[in-house]
Amino acid sequence: MSASVTDTVVPSPLEGMSGMGSKSQAQVRRRYEALRVFRGPTATLFALIAGCIALMLMPSPAGLPEAGKRVIAVALLAIGLWCTEALPAALTGLLVVLALVLSGGVDGFPAALAGFSEPVAYFLIGVLTIGLAVSRSGLAERVALFFLRRAGGNSRSLYLQLLLAFPLLTLILPSATTRTGILVHVYEQALELAKVPRRAPLASAVMMALNSINRLASTVLLTGGITPVVSASLIGGIYWSQWLLLMSVPYLALLAIGSATIYAVYRDGFREPLPALPQPKRTPLSAREWRTVAITLGASALWLTDALHHWHPAVPALIAWILLLTPRIGVLTWSEFERDIGWTNFFVLASSLSLAHALVSSGASAWLAGLIVAQVPAFRDSPVLVIATLLLAAIPVRLLIPNITGFLATTIPIAMSIGTATQVNPMICGLAVMIAGDAVL
Repeated sequence: MSASVTDTVVPSPLEGMSGMGSKSQAQVRRRYEALRVFRGPTATLFALIAGCIALMLMPSPAGLPEAGKRVIAVALLAIGLWCTEALPAALTGLLVVLALVLSGGVDGFPAALAGFSEPVAYFLIGVLTIGLAVSRSGLAERVALFFLRRAGGNSRSLYLQLLLAFPLLTLILPSATTRTGILVHVYEQALELAKVPRRAPLASAVMMALNSINRLASTVLLTGGITPVVSASLIGGIYWSQWLLLMSVPYLALLAIGSATIYAVYRDGFREPLPALPQPKRTPLSAREWRTVAITLGASALWLTDALHHWHPAVPALIAWILLLTPRIGVLTWSEFERDIGWTNFFVLASSLSLAHALVSSGASAWLAGLIVAQVPAFRDSPVLVIATLLLAAIPVRLLIPNITGFLATTIPIAMSIGTATQVNPMICGLAVMIAGDAVL
């Protein structure tokens, strides 16, 4: 009986070489290994580059400058690489900078490096340094334990104390990833001491809050992480205190909805009482913790009073950065800073800002905005429709682009151009796509 199609085995090119000489076997093996290079991520990379080049060679649509067409092609290349993760995110960023130069989308290499000259890139490094110092000094874990001890054996109180800890920890520890790592460690220990199984509803509720609500709490503050830093830079002209006022209402609403949803889904876990957690001996703040507190509070005070001194938020961040790394004053060594700061964030942020600048300066974002507005004439008479459409349209785009920096760099310039074309405040349009994208993932 003949074998079915599913039973047929396709032999590897390396099989059946036993009859060949050693030289022939080596040649076949080298050719096979060479062909394997062009599979998987490498094939995706070459396909995306080929598509980018093909788009550049096509005639420009009416009203789109040649430079704008080339920048759009580079933006689509970047989106493709961010979606497929064929390259590491930082490497994609550097490839975008190079593509902007080689394609002629910008006027020379300095223009392609525009994002690297933005103060926000160094503001990010300063903020991440503060977070690293707070984590290394033990201050963040001390604050988390302070809230945990106040739960008093009540599961609802445990959940509430966790939610209340987010804003304070966001102020002293800007990185949501670092906060999550510390809080997961603290609350895993607490749940284990309370004999709560890992898959119990209460444990699931705590972990869901750490991975979702914690991230949303970051965006309330300008120093809260990548999302507010990038968005404020792209929109421009937003002070730390102004950002807090603008984001308080929408994000408090998102936090309330998210927290209530988690509580409702895992409500069975909040009905069981918890045994009282052991109260460890309290120790005074160490010298490292005191220095970290002083430097962090000093930077926060300067951010809160920016309406008085009008300093860019990067200035207090750089002051804190220098103090935290200064011997006998700070709490970090330069080698710790080099090793643990997370340089990927810097390269992704700066290169994404370069792409955003290119979209605006080349006329690409204005052309795309005009194209969108022309398809929906009602935009010109209904600001509410504009904002609602931006909120809804941002959701599938965010699902398509997993990298939040890439999402913001490509959508905020277009959203602000749509606002200009429809006489809606461009800042509100930019914030709308940020809020929608941040709430999705």
